Amino acid sequence: MGKRAVVIVLDSLGAGECADSCLYGDQGSNTLAHTALAAGGLNLPHLQELGMGNIIAIQGVPPVELPQAAYGKMQEKSPGKDTTTGHWELMGLVLEQAFPTYPNGFPPALISEFERRIGRKTLGNIVASGTEIIKELGLTHMRTGYPIVYTSADSVFQIAAHEETIPLETLYRYCRMARDVLTGEHAVGRVIARPFTGDPGSFVRTANRHDFSREPDTTLLDHIRSSGQMVIGVGKINDIFAGRGISESYPTVDNQDGINRILEILARDFSGLLFANLVDFDQLYGHRNDPVGYARALEEFDRRLPEILALLSPEDWLIITADHGCDPTTGSTDHSREYVPLLVYGQGVKPAVSLGCRESFADVAATLADYLEVSSDKLAGKSFYSCLNKH
Repeated sequence: MGKRAVVIVLDSLGAGECADSCLYGDQGSNTLAHTALAAGGLNLPHLQELGMGNIIAIQGVPPVELPQAAYGKMQEKSPGKDTTTGHWELMGLVLEQAFPTYPNGFPPALISEFERRIGRKTLGNIVASGTEIIKELGLTHMRTGYPIVYTSADSVFQIAAHEETIPLETLYRYCRMARDVLTGEHAVGRVIARPFTGDPGSFVRTANRHDFSREPDTTLLDHIRSSGQMVIGVGKINDIFAGRGISESYPTVDNQDGINRILEILARDFSGLLFANLVDFDQLYGHRNDPVGYARALEEFDRRLPEILALLSPEDWLIITADHGCDPTTGSTDHSREYVPLLVYGQGVKPAVSLGCRESFADVAATLADYLEVSSDKLAGKSFYSCLNKH
């Protein structure tokens, strides 16, 4: 077995407002700390042993004297606070310009071109919560067959459709058409298929969501694959990178499915990167302002963390981090511009090392390039490999 790096993104687990959070209207946000407060404290004994409570103050998760992992937090260097930007930067790609957003909906000319291509009208074209807009427009959609188009504070073009009104493959085809339309100044980060089922008054979004991302420039994933090693994506990783640099992809239906996949892959013999996104924190709890659900999901992850640790080989490095914040206790249901936690663990990693506040998520990519002995050409970030490597 060769060297293996495992990166697990706890989607939206922000660790406090960044210095520039005022530019995004996110002053005071702290997803992790506020979730803990709202839940009356968190019970995360395994993350605590690694050093999560040494990063920031968390009710129920006090700091430990000798953390088993290296610990710190990271500032996002790219403009924005969305999933794609965060993941790309983790893999060494810092954006100079933020993806376009549409606080007033998409331009009429763009919608008209999309409608021309799909051969039917659309509903919505507003900024909205996904669960609320299907409540509002779901019945009209079912009567007319018109797909629901909406966006958020993120750079997304979302298309919602009932699976019995617009079949999944048709919805995915519409998303690919939208991806073709959204170019140049309108090249949004993601086009997202948002299928749902059920009857009016009890609509439910399904696990058949699919993201059609803009393709990134060079990332660490490309360098790992070029070296002959594997890049295995779990969850929506393949979607986020538009398939670029991915050797194998395993979509998931929820966090537990994602953890099961991680365990199955770690039981295999491979060298390279296992890159996983656990989306429930963001999708089910952050965006729905449900701190109690968020806390429960964190505790569920913590309970299963020993299973992951038990499958790590002596050379493996595990990194636990996030891609942005989504504070479930604020008035907003959008992502928040926050630091993200950073835990680095492995038998070959020096424990109890404070990594401080990193200037960019891309430090993860630079470090893993050193660890996996691959090129760091065109990658941003400053490696912390030398201060952690025991060998």
